[in-house]
Amino acid sequence: MTSAELPKKYKAAVYDKPGSISTKIEELDLPEPGPGEVLINLTHSGVCHSDMGVMMNSWSMLPAPTQPGQVGGHEGVGKIVKLGAGTEGSGVKLGDRVGIKWMAGVCNACEACRAGIDASCFNGKISGYYTPGTFQQYALGPANYVTPIPEGLDSAAAAPMLCAGVTVYSALKKSNAVAGNWVALLGAGGGLGHLAVQFSARGLGHRVIGIDHSSKKDIVLESGAEHFLPIDGTDDIVNAVKELTGGLGVHAVLVLTANNAAYGSSIDMLRFGGRVVCVGIPENEPVPIKSAYPSTLVGKSLSVVGSAVGDRKEAIETLDFAARGIVKTHYRTEKMDKLTDVFKEMHDGTLKGRVVLDLQ
Repeated sequence: MTSAELPKKYKAAVYDKPGSISTKIEELDLPEPGPGEVLINLTHSGVCHSDMGVMMNSWSMLPAPTQPGQVGGHEGVGKIVKLGAGTEGSGVKLGDRVGIKWMAGVCNACEACRAGIDASCFNGKISGYYTPGTFQQYALGPANYVTPIPEGLDSAAAAPMLCAGVTVYSALKKSNAVAGNWVALLGAGGGLGHLAVQFSARGLGHRVIGIDHSSKKDIVLESGAEHFLPIDGTDDIVNAVKELTGGLGVHAVLVLTANNAAYGSSIDMLRFGGRVVCVGIPENEPVPIKSAYPSTLVGKSLSVVGSAVGDRKEAIETLDFAARGIVKTHYRTEKMDKLTDVFKEMHDGTLKGRVVLDLQ
């Protein structure tokens, strides 16, 4: 596609009534890539629980309410169709297939960037929050921060890897669990969870206990979990975990759900030297992590860490796992005008795996 063939208008799904579950299809003017930017013709975008949090204004950690007309989304895949000035030497060219992540761009200059903690960039731009996201047919991205998509990896399958995939992969690395260790995944059947099961069991060699609603049993076990515990059919989840692990507990717990109760039970599942990795962000209310007393943490040498998405290197590694077939997203595709219905499913807790929007 040449510059002369690019459209002047294109379709986007916007949050027309932030604070409620509502999106609207609008036509927007095609943007022009500035210095260091590329214009991407997006073909697919994953739909993440974080998008709903932004749309609903339910994250108190965000500094300002979402503005009406905001284009959401942060798991976009497409081809570069135009280069801005100064993109020479960035490693991308016209026609390359690339992805846009939760962090649409980082400054590369602050202390967080120098430490490789992209998600904590002091000047970072979040895709879909005060920066146009990926629920649209065209988007701008920094040439030095878009993620290359491996050849042979389907664009729809690649999209969820740009947030859900890299988030759980990075969290598992932070868990300190090694091959043969027990890992409990809370929210194992969700969009993040079913990928975490695959990374953990198939990619990293962990012994996985998946915990979720009974309706998620099949997807959790099919993804490679050694055991499944239903939250709606197990009287005492903590004791059940300990029974499966010889009474000791697991080496690591990943909380991949926004459910407060999941956080509340996480510490008690750990054996000595264990670690809880916090990933899911509960909305509107504080998280009581029961038993997280200094005496417990010190006495059992436990630790609690937070993990927000991953860096650009981890994103590339995540897509390599997907390209090799080790990790596969359980997803279905929907058109852009079905986005509101998808969010309703997500809100009701009935959504299995992931939804990827076909933006064409």
